[in-house]
Amino acid sequence: MGAGQSTSQAHPPKRGLHVLRVTPSSPASQTNIEPFFDFVVGFEGNSLSSEKSVDVAQLEKIVEGHEGRTLNLLVWNAKSQRTRVVAITPSKVWSQSHFDANHIPLSASTQPSLLGLSMRICEPEIATDNVWHVLDVMEGSPAESAGLVPMGDWILGWSGGVLSAENDFYDLVEAHVDKPLRVYVYSHDFDTLREVVLIPNRHWGGEGLLGCVFGFGLLHRIPSQAEERAPGTIPAELYEDKEEYEQQELFVPADIQTEHSPRQLAEWRRQEQEQWNREVLARSIHEHAEETHSKHSLDDHDDHHHHHHGHHTHTMQPQRIQSPRATAATPNQTRTPLSHLVNGSSSSSS
Repeated sequence: MGAGQSTSQAHPPKRGLHVLRVTPSSPASQTNIEPFFDFVVGFEGNSLSSEKSVDVAQLEKIVEGHEGRTLNLLVWNAKSQRTRVVAITPSKVWSQSHFDANHIPLSASTQPSLLGLSMRICEPEIATDNVWHVLDVMEGSPAESAGLVPMGDWILGWSGGVLSAENDFYDLVEAHVDKPLRVYVYSHDFDTLREVVLIPNRHWGGEGLLGCVFGFGLLHRIPSQAEERAPGTIPAELYEDKEEYEQQELFVPADIQTEHSPRQLAEWRRQEQEQWNREVLARSIHEHAEETHSKHSLDDHDDHHHHHHGHHTHTMQPQRIQSPRATAATPNQTRTPLSHLVNGSSSSSS
């Protein structure tokens, strides 16, 4: 089986080296090895079967013996359930550059990595069962701030490694209250793995430390992807047909200056003036209607007061309220105060 080829297996290998992390700029980062889903189960020339597990000591010697030369690793993927050949060139050069860039001194106890892989020995068949499916994310929660996507994201592990039981994740969250927690999240929609920083807290305004609902167990495991789909590509159901949408003019903000013809400017001014005139007219009609209603109310009140005192000897007749126009025509005539009209009727009763 040459490099780049893959074969399917009826059963996953009994044991393998679970890839937890791929160091940037390392030889492994130049390959298609995928953290959490890939397991190194051997090297080319080593027969693979479901009864046989990887020999870690032998693999270490093979890697050291291929320093500076191409080595074909056998890698089993949990999503595709297939084993493929990955060509990699072990080297210490990148490791020296990595330590220098991060100001990490090399000592006798520090062994430079030849591959740039962080791995653990485990059983591939059950290694990916412990995942937490994001079912719901509350608005304004730490989970929403971190960018978790409901129904599409799964939490696989954290920066300290993998989690082996359901309560391990919840205990981890409790131990990181008001502290950053780096977790690895898999997006099934885009078939990609990303690092997310969560900050659990109790003062975000809702219930829980994260404001997120998780699912765990058999019904919440990661579903398989289509074989023909390349990792990291957009799924077909998310593609948009551009022909379905009509070409529309973009909205132009008001602060962007554009050139207009004098005719357009004149038309806009005319429309604004008409709108202004309509508003002034409507306001005048409304004020006149209120004034008329107030006059009628005062007249009705005086009539009611006059009929209530049936036996009286003297009643002061109220003066008629004159309009502003009439007052202006006869400046010597004075208006009667409204209080006199309301309380000015005098009467005596036995």
